[in-house]
Amino acid sequence: MIDLDGTIYKGSERIPAAKDFVERLQAAKIPFLFLTNNTTRTPEMVCDFLSSKHDIYVTPDQVYTPSLATASYISHQNGGDASKKSVYIVGELGLKKAILNTGIKLNEYDPDYVVVGLDYDLTYHKAELATLAIKRGGMFIGTNADTNLPNERGQVPGAGTVIAFVERAVQKKAFYIGKPERPIMDAALDKMGLNAEDVVMVGDNYNTDIMAGIHAGIDQLLVYTGISTPEQVAQREVQPTHVVNSLSDWDV
Repeated sequence: MIDLDGTIYKGSERIPAAKDFVERLQAAKIPFLFLTNNTTRTPEMVCDFLSSKHDIYVTPDQVYTPSLATASYISHQNGGDASKKSVYIVGELGLKKAILNTGIKLNEYDPDYVVVGLDYDLTYHKAELATLAIKRGGMFIGTNADTNLPNERGQVPGAGTVIAFVERAVQKKAFYIGKPERPIMDAALDKMGLNAEDVVMVGDNYNTDIMAGIHAGIDQLLVYTGISTPEQVAQREVQPTHVVNSLSDWDV
């Protein structure tokens, strides 16, 4: 399982070792799944971005997002048919498309679910609608807790920052789907058809990628190309299974 932002790229900025790392996995026929916390793109959009900006070629079934995991969670909660339920969504196309593909209906007043993720056009009004809908009884789901997102401009606000806005307003925590929580990890293992002991979680963020592996009983490979620094990680009680400065240092 491989993180994207900060591990394979930083926005449009390339991480030189990433392309070679993916191609070595492909040449060795080692199965992999890009397990990102970014909900803004669909898997097809992720593949287009990887090929056009980073010269990395994969298929949509090799990409898994909290959007898909959230849709799966809602669907399973309703016996595979969410068509009689409703949702209000704060987020981008990737999140909205995945959730609405379950057949669930949009409802900004008194929905059964309120899903909040990264929204590049976040407004007070959107947060207000989410807050009121949660207060009326909607289940509050947060896509992922990332406070920052590494891109070519630096560490910009992530979904966790948006969700924290609503959490403060409703005075309760969201139910989180994405890394480091179990729902996305269990769903990703199921998608890969593998057991936890057969997988390693590769990522740059101790708080999400590495903790996700720890929570799910999956070995971890931390790469220092994104969020976490050696100084920060040294303070952690539980250390990653493996640590590298660059993915070129890892023998697949």
